[in-house]
Amino acid sequence: MLFGLMDSEILEKLNSGDVKIAVYGLGRVGLPLAVAWLRAGLRVLGVDVDERIVKLINSGISPIFDEPMIPESVKHYVSIGMFKATTDLVEASRICEVKFVAVPTGIVDGKFNGVHLEKALRGIGKGLKRGDAVCVECTVPPMTTETLVKSILEGESGLKVEEDFALAFSPERIYEGRALEDLEVRYPKIVGGVGPKSTRFFSLLYRRIAKRGVIEMSSARAAELSKIFEGVYRDVNIALVNELATLCSTYNVDFFEVREASNSQPFCHLHKPGVGVGGPCIPVYPYFLLESADRVGLRLELTRLARSINEGMPLKTVSILREIMTELGLTPSETVVAIFGLAFRGNIADSRGSPTYEIVKLLLRMGVKVVVHDPYISFDSTLNSLGVTLTGSIEKAVEGCNVIIVATDHDYYRVLDWRRVSDLMSSPKIIFDGRGIVEISSLPSNVTFIGIGRPKIKL
Repeated sequence: MLFGLMDSEILEKLNSGDVKIAVYGLGRVGLPLAVAWLRAGLRVLGVDVDERIVKLINSGISPIFDEPMIPESVKHYVSIGMFKATTDLVEASRICEVKFVAVPTGIVDGKFNGVHLEKALRGIGKGLKRGDAVCVECTVPPMTTETLVKSILEGESGLKVEEDFALAFSPERIYEGRALEDLEVRYPKIVGGVGPKSTRFFSLLYRRIAKRGVIEMSSARAAELSKIFEGVYRDVNIALVNELATLCSTYNVDFFEVREASNSQPFCHLHKPGVGVGGPCIPVYPYFLLESADRVGLRLELTRLARSINEGMPLKTVSILREIMTELGLTPSETVVAIFGLAFRGNIADSRGSPTYEIVKLLLRMGVKVVVHDPYISFDSTLNSLGVTLTGSIEKAVEGCNVIIVATDHDYYRVLDWRRVSDLMSSPKIIFDGRGIVEISSLPSNVTFIGIGRPKIKL
């Protein structure tokens, strides 16, 4: 029993390591969270329905290899018996006093999909004991913790929240490639309970791992909204700059030059335009907000419009490219396009929601041949099913191609020898910068250059 004890008693148990933590979902959110608790001196039982992930972890191998300190931490803590994994959702709940839920959430047809969350909650509820505590870390629509989560846990356990167990929401606030640093050092933790006792309990716990402290919210719904608002702000900002970038291209002005000047004023913080917004977060969270707003009779017009603009960027990219091809007399049947980047963001191996997929499909419908290059991803089932080659070799990707689209801002592409790349291409040669990372001065004199927010230049 932990919830219901005096603060001093809880701290004593934490200091002695006499608290068992369960983390449900061992992906890019859950596994770094598990490691953070391990580094705080607590035993952790990882829970995942994927047997492959469980077997890897129990062998001391991290299923995530591109996050600093995660692979070596998994190996170390498994070897000393502090960390193990299981597929048994109910038994993990019975064994552990504190449960963190970090399973995937998303959308289907624009509506919230909480199937993995509900499955985890039913397992937790069946093993829930008096004095336990549950915290949801995966992003959900507002009111989810106070309604769906509370209802399932109370229904499965026969216990009452705030009386028998604690329940709170604390949004994950991590950036892929530095997840553990974000958890432990970079950001304060946000916590909102379904009642004051739950908020206080998890605030006390999270201070154990969050060096920047904890922001205690007035409610779980306020904490839920704080996470969604972070994503919606970025989506709206990106939609704005995508429009402004289009205007700059029309004036044959480099948006990135204008952006740097504008952002020198402290009240201006323009993001970067691009071929689309990918990942499991920013393209998804606006729909959580739109669905919940529709339910109470509100229409969030700006949020909806921003999402529409950003979802339309792959089509805009292909439309601009088609115009340039027509100008140069290049027909689709004789065109080979090399797309640089499958990952949804630079320097990671994660392609979830990447706009590259939509660009590939649009190009294939045009009748062009497509090759995709990525230095971090060696196989992709979607591209394979489309008959599109994915390669880690620049030479293989660009040899004989007419068009290059830079779709991901990998640092790898920032330092390319573009003159050497151009030598491998077939004429006419087009380089389309979809992320604003190509230095025009580095380009050879025999290409046509264009991009999102970039001036059209025939070199």
